[in-house]
Amino acid sequence: MFTRTDDKITTAQTIVIISCYMLGSGVLTLPRTLTERVKSADGWISIILGGLIIMLAGICIVKLCEQFPGKTIYQFVKEIVGSWIGSCLSTLMILYVVAISAFQIRVMAEVTMLYLLEGTPIWAIVMSFMWIGLYLITSGINSIARLFEIILPITIVVLLICLFLSSRIFDIDNLRPVLGEGIFPVLKGLRSTTLVFIGYEIMFILPAFMQYPKKGVKAMIIGTSIPLVLYIITFIMVVGALSVDGVVRSTWPTLDLMRSFEITGLLFERFEFFLLVIWIMQIFSTYTISFYVASLGLAQLSKKNIQPFMYGLIPIIFIVALLPKNMNEVFNFGDFIGIMSYLFMLLPVLLLLITKIFKKGAVKEDE
Repeated sequence: MFTRTDDKITTAQTIVIISCYMLGSGVLTLPRTLTERVKSADGWISIILGGLIIMLAGICIVKLCEQFPGKTIYQFVKEIVGSWIGSCLSTLMILYVVAISAFQIRVMAEVTMLYLLEGTPIWAIVMSFMWIGLYLITSGINSIARLFEIILPITIVVLLICLFLSSRIFDIDNLRPVLGEGIFPVLKGLRSTTLVFIGYEIMFILPAFMQYPKKGVKAMIIGTSIPLVLYIITFIMVVGALSVDGVVRSTWPTLDLMRSFEITGLLFERFEFFLLVIWIMQIFSTYTISFYVASLGLAQLSKKNIQPFMYGLIPIIFIVALLPKNMNEVFNFGDFIGIMSYLFMLLPVLLLLITKIFKKGAVKEDE
């Protein structure tokens, strides 16, 4: 009932979902969080290394899912490690994606309140976006994919145009010297890049909905490459324009970059609102797919209809989203989610080894 024929998605839609899931609040915050940790302009190297690590983790997930065609991790993990441990791992993943949902919608509400709806209570903004997300996910994964197919191209075009226009204040000297502090600060920055690439875990779910699951590796590589390239360009342009010190002092450095210049003579002289609007849509995308994955997990774990769980998660996500008292606590919450994501880098490797050793899943059926 959870992988109906009309719920199948194409390889292109899978790529779009992966990219949209990864392109959350990272573009707005990554330059600052990464520069704070690396303490130099070499964070772009950390982004490349982090992206490659995430690709490898995602490929392991796809290879694992290929052993259990048509099933999500919530359904096949019990076949690998047993009912009790499998239920615990499924519950952990549900809690993880609920945390991602709460974090993303809180960041979305904070940015909206700061730049668009000043003075509006944070709870009102959170609740409004939550009900819109609920309306979307009730239509299933196919409707989500179609919306993302509209959002992603707009996001890429607007972001690249805004970054290109900021090139007039770009100074290459702000990026020098390369590796001036050595390789260790770059490796230290991998922790910050983990959070912005959160989304690779969606491949625990998507192969069950794909028309051609064998193209899962291709979808994972391309889907990760798109945000990887955008994150690299964003980091280089923001640090190159604002300098390391300027980025560290800014809460939302990418938006501050857009506010630091204007082009006279055009219909629109300021461009931060274009970036802000499309990035609210992008963070909304990350929120909705996390919301859907959490609801799907509860439904498949309990073997009941998914709709009641969608409504039931609304108050839970709402409460979790409002727990942080200020932006520092919000960012600490994001760091905690990044630490949690390390588990899901190791989990597919361990499950794949168990599957191969004990001949479970499709391997066993072939024999």
